[in-house]
Amino acid sequence: MISRRMLLSAAAAIGAGTITGARAQATYPDKPIKMIVPFPPGGPIDTMARLAGKFITDSLGQQVIIENRPGAGSTIGSKAAAASPPDGYTLMFGSSGSLAVAPSLYVNAGIDPLKMFAPVATFALLPHVMAVPEQVPAKTVAEFVAYAKANAGQINYGAGLGTPPHLLSALFSSKAGINATYVPYQGAAQSVTDMLAGRTHYSIDGTVILMPHIKSGKLRAIAMGRSERWPEIPDVPTLTESGYPDFTIDAWTGVVAPHGTPEPILAKLNAAIGTGLRTTEAKTALDRFSSIATISTPPQFGAFMAEQIQRWGALVKLAGAKVE
Repeated sequence: MISRRMLLSAAAAIGAGTITGARAQATYPDKPIKMIVPFPPGGPIDTMARLAGKFITDSLGQQVIIENRPGAGSTIGSKAAAASPPDGYTLMFGSSGSLAVAPSLYVNAGIDPLKMFAPVATFALLPHVMAVPEQVPAKTVAEFVAYAKANAGQINYGAGLGTPPHLLSALFSSKAGINATYVPYQGAAQSVTDMLAGRTHYSIDGTVILMPHIKSGKLRAIAMGRSERWPEIPDVPTLTESGYPDFTIDAWTGVVAPHGTPEPILAKLNAAIGTGLRTTEAKTALDRFSSIATISTPPQFGAFMAEQIQRWGALVKLAGAKVE
């Protein structure tokens, strides 16, 4: 039989734990924070993660240490982040690839971002542009579709398996009714090199990847893959204007924490990132990647993530892409 003394002791222990937890949240952070990036160092996502880390450091006064954990299409880093204690001292800088595509693409990886992570803050949108090499004579989407139909069975596009250029180019070929062949590549560098050489004939890829070649004249932009025209190429219409309203989808990045991280900690981190994104420093840095700062609350980011998981998952299914 449980005595009154035992009940009082248990209640006191629970109360002490609650007070300790509250104090920990109030003093957070009191040591360095680790931010896992499930991609190699040096790329746009890694660079944005370091910028996000700087914003947190500037606002909260603790160093953010970036830990790159690439491999298995981002699933290694995602699992490591999700398995960390939910105390705010381990975060992950995620993307549409790791948080929206990977759950459908890596069928046996057991990735479920909505159960594994607590949303902290969105960071940036990365628009897509449709481009063709100079060897392809089309100057508009309609001209490209006509060219592709006149050369049925000879048109192809290249990209890494399950990447946005693979999924969006597959969606376009389906919507346009063209017979285009997907050519798989290990990474963006080789796929872009082959498109520049005319070995592949079109791509819908990130502005950060294609814009330098568009500016050099080696690639021709024929449409933007979003609802508004892009300031750098204002004369290029959107795919919506060109008759394809389904193409209003950006890639994106954002910060998440292990599921169960207390809301006051999420709020502190969200405010720090939001403050940083409003600065001139953020605009200058993100302009380098042809990307757009995007600010949200944790609940807004969570709702956005849920919608994006469904949307990118449908594209994975359409393209028939999967990794066992």
